[in-house]
Amino acid sequence: MSFNIAIFISGRGSNMQALARHVAQPHVNAEIAMVISDQNTKGLNIAAQMGIPTHAIIRNEYSSQQQHEDAICSALKTAKIDAIFLVGYMQILSKNFCTIYQNMLFNIHPSLLPRHKGINTHYRAIAAGNKLHGCTIHRVTSQLDSGEILMQKAIPILPNDSEETLAERVLAEEHKLYPAFLDSLIKDQHKNNPGLAITH
Repeated sequence: MSFNIAIFISGRGSNMQALARHVAQPHVNAEIAMVISDQNTKGLNIAAQMGIPTHAIIRNEYSSQQQHEDAICSALKTAKIDAIFLVGYMQILSKNFCTIYQNMLFNIHPSLLPRHKGINTHYRAIAAGNKLHGCTIHRVTSQLDSGEILMQKAIPILPNDSEETLAERVLAEEHKLYPAFLDSLIKDQHKNNPGLAITH
């Protein structure tokens, strides 16, 4: 029995691709059950090419956030989902949605939270004169980038860093941190369910 995750994207989904490469390894007992996007994105096409079920649940096709989230819930019910990973997902989820999927919702954010919530994090880190920057995995709540911090990876901001070079180096760390976090969830599930066969 594998650990099933859903991934929410709004763009190209490079972290989704990193996770897909990770779960394709024979020692990782996990599966990407679906990729959901709130927009028609390149990431959906990439996921489909990788053989992952996709759902385009376009936000502007729904008159309210509740209707949009109801459609997402309907898609999620088609598979047994153990965790939901947000990957550059640009919608702020409602309190009701976060309650329904409590303890299952995770996001990766390109800063060392609680510093630099929201967007333009690399520019803001350089402008603030920060010595360290990085990425954070946190629980998702209805408050932007405010949930419990679970994992972080820090990197130094170099004297010659631009917004672009810093973003590139942080993204490389994200591609390692999310798979490592997935592995930790699988191990936790194994501890809570001793009968679950997981190989490492």
